[in-house]
Amino acid sequence: MKELLRTTDPTEIAFATALLKGEGIEVFPVDVHMSVLEGGVGVLPRRLLIADRDLFMARAVLTDNGFDLPEVRG
Repeated sequence: MKELLRTTDPTEIAFATALLKGEGIEVFPVDVHMSVLEGGVGVLPRRLLIADRDLFMARAVLTDNGFDLPEVRG
């Protein structure tokens, strides 16, 4: 599993998830329930994880739709 996206904006997570699922790419959102701990302030980032085999395609889908993704590490 690789981290594809990290953001504090829940709308970006929802949009990215919809785009990826539309392309048949399985998405694993993590840290989505952290808002309970932070009180809904939105300071803790949520992440999307992708299977290693889907990383290239997932990055292409999101960058084609205006997401600014960090460089791939390791």
